[in-house]
Amino acid sequence: MNSYGKIIKALIGIIGAAAVFLIPFDSMGVILSPVEVRVIALFVLAALFWILEPVPIWTTSVLVITLSLLLFSNQSLVFLRYGEDGQKFTNLVDQKATMATFADPIIMLFLGGFFLAAAATKYRLDMNLAKVLLKPFGTNPKFVLLGLMSVTALFSMFMSNTATAAMMLAILAPVLSLFQQEDKGRIAFALAIPIASNIGGMGTPIGTPPNAIALKALQDMGLNVSFGKWMMFGVPFVFLLIIMAWLLLLKLFPISQKSLELKVGGSFLKSTKAIIVYITFAVTVILWVTGSGLHGMDSNTIAMIPIAVFAITQVITKEDLKQMGWDVLWLVAGGFALGLALQNTGLAEHLIGSIPFASWSPFLLMIGTGVICLFMANFMSHTATASLLIPIIAVVGMNMGDRLDPVGGVTALLVSVAFASSLGMCLPISTPPNALAYATGLVNSKGMAITGVILGIAGMVLTYTMMKILSVLHFL
Repeated sequence: MNSYGKIIKALIGIIGAAAVFLIPFDSMGVILSPVEVRVIALFVLAALFWILEPVPIWTTSVLVITLSLLLFSNQSLVFLRYGEDGQKFTNLVDQKATMATFADPIIMLFLGGFFLAAAATKYRLDMNLAKVLLKPFGTNPKFVLLGLMSVTALFSMFMSNTATAAMMLAILAPVLSLFQQEDKGRIAFALAIPIASNIGGMGTPIGTPPNAIALKALQDMGLNVSFGKWMMFGVPFVFLLIIMAWLLLLKLFPISQKSLELKVGGSFLKSTKAIIVYITFAVTVILWVTGSGLHGMDSNTIAMIPIAVFAITQVITKEDLKQMGWDVLWLVAGGFALGLALQNTGLAEHLIGSIPFASWSPFLLMIGTGVICLFMANFMSHTATASLLIPIIAVVGMNMGDRLDPVGGVTALLVSVAFASSLGMCLPISTPPNALAYATGLVNSKGMAITGVILGIAGMVLTYTMMKILSVLHFL
């Protein structure tokens, strides 16, 4: 039955794309080239596959890249490169540019983050840091909860949100058994981990794929947002939202337990490779935070340092490489390829140009795109949501030009969409950390939905407020 279900979902995606391909756009007053129609059909296919998931979402990204090469690249099937008049289409996408999405600088930035996270886990840097960072929060359960959320958010800025949630839930497992059965505090602690994982990822460009997708779009427009600059608004945002989430959990799920002690980790390793990990981790983060103004290197170049150091010293071996999240990188690459097709064929500019954005309020545009993104992110992959929306919204922002200045320009618009993608967390299926927490059996769908909806709305309000302040300060 499961196989039949996947086949039906795949057929829905294929039929939807075929139906769009057969739409007579000319008779509707919309003049599109055959290449642009193919891009629209591929966009619909990708959207339906990412939403329905007849296949893993990363495989849809590979399909997007492959079909881009076959259908509308300058090395596509020969008969697809020419129109009925025998003239070659002028808006074909460069083959090398499409293939380069697999090794885009932002992909390298993410890969550098993967190397750091893998080395930190292998040499117990994460567990030992957790022990040190949790110690100041004492044994009062309310403050232990805040400590867990803070440490989880910090780790998820540099590690996979899913890996962070899995690690912190493992730390938490023996603690949850100390609670009385009727103590609602168990739910608060179990929910705190996925919430903090999802929120923490917004703090850095490598914290979550939607951030990287927004950063890529900004770089393509010549708007350089460095690692350190992102953290200057991302970290305060994470801090404030973590405090809101903590207070909300205490309100919804009051803790009866009087005392709680977490026993985490052991001593720091002192082997040569462990010391290499400590030094490389510290140097990389310092270089990222200080920005290119001090040393001249951008975040993508810096990300190559841990890759090279850990490979040469065998801190990371070929077996470790097999365990990394290559599916995430390929998923992001597919989003980049879709954005490239929308931009380089002229489709995005063509369609967006037909909409009268000059009459739109920039505030309504920012709120509208954020709400749409937040809604979609609750039901489908955050990365897929950002991959679909950010390329289109980037063109919208460019078209509006100076009219977006009151809300912080196109930078604020894309950052808001990236944040909205990460705030979709009201269902067990919304994010892998949510699913992990739900699997503990301590969290029900109702409790997750209530906290997720409240924090999603609060997070968007905080985002718009922060972007307005940053625009007044001319920070963006």
